[in-house]
Amino acid sequence: MTLLVRASAAEEPSCYSRAVNEWVCADYVRDRQSEILDATVQHVAITLASVALGILIAFPMALAARRFPRLEASVLGVSTGIYTVPSLALFPLLVPFTGLTPTTVVIGLALYALTILVRAMLEGLRAVPDDIVESARGLGYGATRLLFRVELPLAIPVIMAGLRVATVSTVALTTVGSLVAYGGLGNLIRDGVSTNFRAELFTAAVLCVALAVLLDVLIVLAQRVLTPWTRGVRA
Repeated sequence: MTLLVRASAAEEPSCYSRAVNEWVCADYVRDRQSEILDATVQHVAITLASVALGILIAFPMALAARRFPRLEASVLGVSTGIYTVPSLALFPLLVPFTGLTPTTVVIGLALYALTILVRAMLEGLRAVPDDIVESARGLGYGATRLLFRVELPLAIPVIMAGLRVATVSTVALTTVGSLVAYGGLGNLIRDGVSTNFRAELFTAAVLCVALAVLLDVLIVLAQRVLTPWTRGVRA
C-alpha cells in the first residue's frame, strides 16, 4: 500500500510542469537553483559595476558644473538627455564597439545612472555651508584638501540619497540587458514571459525586488558609518 502511494505521488505533475504551471513553486527553485544563482550573481555584478562606473563618470562632471557655472546647463542636459534614449536604441549603438558582452550593459546602465548621480553630487556639494568652506580656507586648506576633507564628507547625505535611487533604478534596468543576453535575472524574466513559464518569471521578479531592497539597506548602513555625526543630531 505504501509503495502504491509513493508511486502515485511520484507520477503527479510538478508544480512547474506544463500541466500545472503555478506561479509559486518550491520545486522549481530547488531543481533550478544553480541556474537561478548564476543569474543572480550576474545581476549583482553588472549592477555594482554599472553604479561604480557611473560614479566615476558623474564625479568629474559634477565638479566641472560647479567650477564653471556656464557648463552646468550643458552637463545636466547631457546627463538627462542620455536617460531619454531607449535601451532598445542605446545598446545596439554600443554593440559595434563593445560586442555582445557584459561591457555593453555596464556602459549603458552607467550612462543611465548619470542623470541621478550628477545632480545628487552637484546638489550635495552646493549644500555645504559657505562659512565652513571659508573657515577651512582660512586654516590653509587647498582646493583638493578642502574637497576631500571638508566638502565631500558634508555632502555625503545628499550624495548617498542619490546613490540609493540610482542603485535601485539600476537593479531594475539591468534586466534590460537580456537584449544582449547579459541581463542577469532579466534573462529568466524574458524566458518566463516568452514561454509562459510562471514559476521562472515570478521567482526572478521577486529576486529583483529583494536585491533592490538589500542594496538599498546596505547603502543606508554605509551612510550611517560614514556620517556618525548625523546620528548624534537625530538623537
